[in-house]
Amino acid sequence: MSAHCQLTGSKPGFGNSISHSHRRTSRRFDPNVQRKRYWLPSEGRHVRLTLSARAIKTIDVIGIEAAVARIRARGGKV
Repeated sequence: MSAHCQLTGSKPGFGNSISHSHRRTSRRFDPNVQRKRYWLPSEGRHVRLTLSARAIKTIDVIGIEAAVARIRARGGKV
């Protein structure tokens, strides 16, 4: 599963792990993405979205219709 959020656009960040001896190795900071299924009343169907935990909370506030409109405005497919 790709670690990209469809609503917020958050994606992995990159950095270094630093050991006790201060050697650096590459690492990746993945966002907390989940696959979530929502009922979309305007289209009479379910949609399955890949969302970060923050985006799930955003949908709770603005609603699924507004969220899908934002995703489509960004050029995403729903």
